Amino acid sequence: MGEKYVIALDQGTTSSRSVLVDQRGHMVDVTQRPFQQIFPKPGWVEHNPQDILFSQLGTLTELITRHGLTERDIVAIGIDNQRETTIVWDPTTGAPVTNAIVWQCRRTADMVERICGSPEVREMVRAKTGLLPDAYFSASKIAWILENVPGARERAEAGELLFGTVDTWLIWTLTGGLVHATDPTNACRTMLYNIHEGHWDQDLLDLFGIPASMLPEVRPSSGSFGETSYPGLPAGIPICGVAGDQQAALFGQCCFAPGQAKNTYGTGCFMLLHTGAEARASEHGLVTTIVATPPNVTETHYALEGSVFVAGALVQWLRDELGIIRDAAETEPLARSVPDTGGVYVVPAFTGLGAPWWRSDARGAIFGLTRGTGRAHLARAALEALAYQIRDLTDAMEADAGAPIDVLNVDGGASANDFLMQFQADLLGCELRRPANTETTSLGAAFLAGLTAGFWNDTNELRALRETDDVFRRQMDPSRAEALLAGWHDAVRRVL
Repeated sequence: MGEKYVIALDQGTTSSRSVLVDQRGHMVDVTQRPFQQIFPKPGWVEHNPQDILFSQLGTLTELITRHGLTERDIVAIGIDNQRETTIVWDPTTGAPVTNAIVWQCRRTADMVERICGSPEVREMVRAKTGLLPDAYFSASKIAWILENVPGARERAEAGELLFGTVDTWLIWTLTGGLVHATDPTNACRTMLYNIHEGHWDQDLLDLFGIPASMLPEVRPSSGSFGETSYPGLPAGIPICGVAGDQQAALFGQCCFAPGQAKNTYGTGCFMLLHTGAEARASEHGLVTTIVATPPNVTETHYALEGSVFVAGALVQWLRDELGIIRDAAETEPLARSVPDTGGVYVVPAFTGLGAPWWRSDARGAIFGLTRGTGRAHLARAALEALAYQIRDLTDAMEADAGAPIDVLNVDGGASANDFLMQFQADLLGCELRRPANTETTSLGAAFLAGLTAGFWNDTNELRALRETDDVFRRQMDPSRAEALLAGWHDAVRRVL
């Protein structure tokens, strides 16, 4: 009998990947394909849903072909996906009515202000969904499509159109149109789902004018989402693990219990703190979100989530717009080549400031420049800016949770930067743990699917698979850390 695997479909904002995971939790192989980003107007971001689909199917087919896999070799498929991105399609033809509206798209900002402008409505939305009303989430994107695509409103009200986030679109296609479903971690990012009662909320559907018939069934993250039935793919492979990318990363980091936290250093930063069966409302600009749970957990579990808009994107800016580095790896030796930033602070509010500030009108700035400032100072200040933003998020989370975060699990591209991780530990004063495999998002999708299919027995077995972590602890004098932080807050106040 040959070795068996789980495959994770990792559908991201700029590319699709398929990841082959063995029973030891090792990523045996990864295939990846980018797809086109569409910017029809300033502030608008779209994807062609067929580009998403065919890039994902292409990586899956490539992985299966490369390893000569059949349906007998693949125990299950798990899916993690970019969240909030909105697709509406005709289930008879399978054709989308328009391009997907991406989570980054700001076209509906005025609509959200119009619909949710009153304090009473804002509080109603926050109380039911755990979210702050914003164009970021799916509700206003669906409403925009119904208002602006000719005939869409009439077809939707006649029950002739379906809505889905990216996971739902992939599931529907992979199962040959038999399963129209999502999981709670994606449903809770639509601004239409009651996170306390666990269902689509009629008051919210009425608020945005969305027919309930469009919405997918919500199934557990570690539940059954049908089997593959798509031309050219092995048939009958169970799809049985689904989670939005950030909740998948939390699961992949083995953060299964209250008080455990992770931060993903990606294009932006996403920090989640597991709060167990308690949905804690934030008083500090965070949102409350549902987390993925293993098959034996029947009650809903929650997390506090904070978003930093610009993280890795700041390093890309140093490379692409300023031209002071050739690649991201250069920032570490550059930062270490100077003893400090020389008083320079970078506030990377390119698209406003996220949690805990939530100021969309803020714009970026560099403070403290002198004649002696060089590219090493700027590179170091950029890395430090990432860490300052996470310190602000951590302070907000600890205040909301009423308890300190003792360990922060880290992943994502910039977590490979040892200078940044050490400076982050110096600022936080807690332990940072970086797993040997920092691709925790796809690992989380694989873990969910594998647990459901019986590939792994329980979460204890998953914890045991985790290889030796790199650990970073505070080395800086706490008073120096606080003095640096005070300078950062002074720079943020000037931007605000």
